[in-house]
Amino acid sequence: MEITEARVSPVEKSNGRLKGFATITFDNVLVVRGIRIVEGEKGLFIAMPNRKAEFRCGSCNAWNVFHARYCNRCGKELSRPAGAENSRGDDEKNYHDIVHPIDNTFRQYVQGKILEAYQVQLESGGPGPKSEAPLS
Repeated sequence: MEITEARVSPVEKSNGRLKGFATITFDNVLVVRGIRIVEGEKGLFIAMPNRKAEFRCGSCNAWNVFHARYCNRCGKELSRPAGAENSRGDDEKNYHDIVHPIDNTFRQYVQGKILEAYQVQLESGGPGPKSEAPLS
């Protein structure tokens, strides 16, 4: 699988950890949007698109996010399922990737292409409209 297009949008005021967003196209047939470019302790890395984890209400079976205290549909008080906490013991920040590479080699390939496109965008004028990076 080859990345045929990588588009990035740097964040204009990047005082925080978030530095930009990326969209990539695989083999001109599959697009993945919502990839975040983040500054970590060891440099830039990518965070794949994700969403907050949810669990079902025991009364009406409706989906609710983990930090909800009451059901969005029936209004009854919720009790979180066992094991709902993440590794930090913080149940409000449970997220699940929507899409993610399974193989570390492929993850490094995707990250390399996105960060390359990010650097090209910064060198060609910094924050602004989405631009394509030349892919080899």
